Amino acid sequence: MAVSRDDLRKRIDQALGNARADLVIKDTRFLNVVTGEIAQGDVALCGDRIVGTYESYDGVEEIDGRGLTVVPGFIDTHVHCESTCVTPLEFDRCVLPRGTTTAVCDPHEICNVLGERGLRYFLDSASTMALDLRVQLSSCVPATELETSGARLEAEDLVRYRDDPRVLGLAEFMNFPGVFAKLPAVLDKLVAFDGRHIDGHAPLMHGRELNAYLSCGIRNCHETTSAAEAMEKLRKGMQVLIRDGSVSKDVHALAEVIAPETSPFLGFCTDDRNPLDIAEEGHMDHLIRAAIKLGAPVAHVYRAATWSAARGFGLHDRGLVAPGQKADLVLLDDLESCAVNRVIKDGRVVTAESFAHRAVVEPVGLRSVKLDPVTADDFAVPAGNATQPVIGVLPGKILTERLALDVPRRGGQSVADPERDILKICVLSRHGVNRNVGRGFVRGFEIREGAIASSVGHDSHNICVVGADDGDMAVAVNRLIELQGGFVAVRGGRVLAELALPLAGLMSLEPFEEVERQLRTLRRAVREGMGCPLAEPFLQLAFLPLPVIPHLKITDRGLVDVDRFELVAA
Repeated sequence: MAVSRDDLRKRIDQALGNARADLVIKDTRFLNVVTGEIAQGDVALCGDRIVGTYESYDGVEEIDGRGLTVVPGFIDTHVHCESTCVTPLEFDRCVLPRGTTTAVCDPHEICNVLGERGLRYFLDSASTMALDLRVQLSSCVPATELETSGARLEAEDLVRYRDDPRVLGLAEFMNFPGVFAKLPAVLDKLVAFDGRHIDGHAPLMHGRELNAYLSCGIRNCHETTSAAEAMEKLRKGMQVLIRDGSVSKDVHALAEVIAPETSPFLGFCTDDRNPLDIAEEGHMDHLIRAAIKLGAPVAHVYRAATWSAARGFGLHDRGLVAPGQKADLVLLDDLESCAVNRVIKDGRVVTAESFAHRAVVEPVGLRSVKLDPVTADDFAVPAGNATQPVIGVLPGKILTERLALDVPRRGGQSVADPERDILKICVLSRHGVNRNVGRGFVRGFEIREGAIASSVGHDSHNICVVGADDGDMAVAVNRLIELQGGFVAVRGGRVLAELALPLAGLMSLEPFEEVERQLRTLRRAVREGMGCPLAEPFLQLAFLPLPVIPHLKITDRGLVDVDRFELVAA
């Protein structure tokens, strides 16, 4: 809302002490992320703004701040809310009480399924949420031409939303091969958003290719996985967003990069993080806590998570405990462990009532799985060479290895070998465009019997299934069709556990607490009932169809050599 003269009069009077402030946090400590000092005193709020620090104030309402430390609200610089498996309004209720007051989202998961209808759903949701959700316009729908998505967004589609106040700019530009090939459709999007914020996606990119990518106006990257990679990007002026999601956990590798000189050019993000991990570890508070525990300087960790994140996205009204800034604050019991006591958003303490009067946003895409029932025969792989390319899963990473393994052959088919951890993986097109089935093999799940299947398969979100037995794979896929999306674990022809995700095949309609409970049941079933040691097997599976992350992936069109950006010959 635009500021009025009356708003300014109130701020001036309350800042001068001529009138009591609306809310004062009394006798507290607060972190100054500019100087790095811990200051002592009052923090005075007028409406949704901070109006006083370093002075003494009286308030209409007062909070006893003794024993607490006030820091700016945390900013998640890159998140796919869909990957929390809950609706945006449930994401809001889940993470705001943990200190995340602003999030920058890319809704390309739902856009790859529903196109503009999915984008509008997120814009509508952002308008009613308690936290500040900013929407980036999805630049890669589809991500590549090596897969089948449910929709397509071209430059002219995105331009219609360019000036929406909820929009910051263009979301992660994953199609870096298209940039280097100078494809017209790719260049059109970059031209349309020239001078606006453009998010990057540049795994392992370096040298002249990084120069070329940055020369197109792309500003940041959340796909950095080593300190050396981060330093090259920082030296070339790229903001590095340090990620810790449910699969990609990069804080351990990048904490050493956080320093006084670099922290203004850093940020933190979750990218893809489910409610179970949020419940067990936290959200942005977890990333802050982890970086500090690894030895990163405390003040500069908080600077990266607040002020630096805000400035990187042109949000100059937040990120400091200072007059004139948004009154988005986190009150901590302990600074180093980022122990959240309470959260203030827009000058008001966050309580259950903060979420009670939000407008209802009707769900969309409730019949998005357009796939006929399958049989075990649909997963048959004709016998090829004894040595075949096999996807190698790297726990805690979305990067994969390209392995060359001897895959057994029987009855004219190549078959899974669970004893050697060689399982079959298939991706089935689910958008009603075609009946493609991509078939291959994977190592790393260690499932001795059974199958797991998911309708979450980045970024086109076709059905992904991995298993030791073709029959169980068919049961799992058919159950997903009945649920209209979700996660399913099957062993011996019986469903052990499931989570329904009917909203675009990506999100539950249940509260986040119920999704957390069902995810616990799923994890236990896959770990104890099937022997899979992966911390997040369904999310690990969901990234195997992502053909913009090296090295070997699989889509509904078959195995993809990401380094060459081409399908692997059968």
